[in-house]
Amino acid sequence: MSDEEVQQLAKQLEADLLKLYGSPMLSGEKLQRAMGYRTVDALRQAILRKTIPVKVFKLANRRGQYALVKDVALWLANQARND
Repeated sequence: MSDEEVQQLAKQLEADLLKLYGSPMLSGEKLQRAMGYRTVDALRQAILRKTIPVKVFKLANRRGQYALVKDVALWLANQARND
């Protein structure tokens, strides 16, 4: 898969995730599902161990960790390339 194909796939995945979840950010169960973790606890462990493959961040006055849909989509597209 070429770089251009990865970018096109990432854009399509981003659009799909935005349509599915309705937000440019994912957290909790939505992030767990999008990233393919078996449980929310598995996602939490990956965040604590700093092994989650996308950047996560906190928002002021909100609980949990968030990731951008764009970052998740690009990671997924790159995983498809590596397969």
